[in-house]
Amino acid sequence: MTVQTTAGVLFQTAFESRYTWDDNFPGYSADVQLLQGSEVYTGKIHINRDLDVEVTGVADQEIEEGIYIQLQETVTRCKRYNFQQSHSQHEFTLGQTDETGSVTVLVKGESIDSQYKIRDRKICQENRVMGRMALVIDTWDYFDTGAGYIASQYDVVFCNSKTNEVNSVLKFTDTYQKFGDYYIMTKQIVEEHENGVSQVADSITEFTYSNIKLL
Repeated sequence: MTVQTTAGVLFQTAFESRYTWDDNFPGYSADVQLLQGSEVYTGKIHINRDLDVEVTGVADQEIEEGIYIQLQETVTRCKRYNFQQSHSQHEFTLGQTDETGSVTVLVKGESIDSQYKIRDRKICQENRVMGRMALVIDTWDYFDTGAGYIASQYDVVFCNSKTNEVNSVLKFTDTYQKFGDYYIMTKQIVEEHENGVSQVADSITEFTYSNIKLL
């Protein structure tokens, strides 16, 4: 029981040390530009007070959907969740400590079976299995807002959960700026490595948000 309590405290501390928008977050609007190779797309976005996402004015529907998905992921990272409501039914178990000092915490429940690494009160790795696909998120750098940390450089590795064969790797670099009382993403660069090995990205996509205004 002591081991589980220790693991739970480690995870809760890292979970609650993240930067999130508070209940007074008003939402915001912005202009968006997506650059992919020689192609440039522009449009407008709204993240409303209830954190619903709207993307309009993009000439290509598939690109518009891609921007929508990216913003949904941003909302998921910045949305504030109550730890007890989210994890009260989960079991936390300590795993090994690696050479970097990262401590493994296993989280199990009816709908979750994940593994995390915690270092310096931050989540530095997340392992998740979803059917035949598994993903590993490694965070290499953080932005300290003074009110919590935000992952600013991280890799997402997608692989076969049965064979562990790597299908693709996405490398993210995120930039945040403060508007009023809130930090908002202004740029995201995504490098896609299809074979998971090449040092040269197969494609690079840049999302840039400008004219950001709180609602």
